[in-house]
Amino acid sequence: MLSADELERYARHIVLREVGGPGQNALKAASVLVIGAGGLGAPALMYLAAAGVGRLGVVDDDIVSLSNLQRQIIHTTSDVGKRKVDSAAAQIHALNPHVRFEAHAMRLDAGNAMPLIADYDLVLDGSDNFETRYLVSDACFLAGKPLITAALGQFDASLTTIRAHEKNAQGEFNPTYRCLFPEAPPPGTVPACAEAGVMGALAGILGSMMALEAIREIVGFGEGLVGRLLMVDARAMRFETLRYARDPQNPLNGDEPAITDLSGHQ
Repeated sequence: MLSADELERYARHIVLREVGGPGQNALKAASVLVIGAGGLGAPALMYLAAAGVGRLGVVDDDIVSLSNLQRQIIHTTSDVGKRKVDSAAAQIHALNPHVRFEAHAMRLDAGNAMPLIADYDLVLDGSDNFETRYLVSDACFLAGKPLITAALGQFDASLTTIRAHEKNAQGEFNPTYRCLFPEAPPPGTVPACAEAGVMGALAGILGSMMALEAIREIVGFGEGLVGRLLMVDARAMRFETLRYARDPQNPLNGDEPAITDLSGHQ
């Protein structure tokens, strides 16, 4: 049940027909794990906390640097040198004390991914490398958890929702991340953020959209992004959606599954 303080705090949600009291209670009962407290994770965490998600976890082993502050808005100048999970925890508590925040100051790997992910209802991946994205998507499939994953370029970005452990209305499994991107690009072909740069406000847009997609998944309204890749071109301010389907050859839920654990990520 929502307290009097929560009823006032979330009043603008509750008056929405698509959310209402039941939807707000669903948000309070939900648990969300965010991978990374960086450019995507920072705004996503802020809006999920503001929306009243009852339990928020974040996985990040990095510390705050001055160059982060151009886009990672959950951290401030006084946080430089602190662990990102600690500065995020302080900001979330200041924003909404009703949220239970769990800081996981570690790097996600094949050894800890399954127990971490299994403990939450929904996962948001805001990591900045393909190795982690494949690890998270494989772990979410094996753990039976929905995944919202996004990626940033310099002036472009993408977002999709993965529910590969579930079947669609036709009785077929939904597509996996590996259906969309069968293989990671060769090392060195995609420059890191520090080398290529990234538009800070674009990270804010995509992080906020990740939070919106998470809220829609939890409350249950609108058409989700399962089987749809939303692409953003910030130069032209253009949004496009590409549909993609399950690849029968994919190694997770394909006709002949080859991935049954995370040993391939060691």
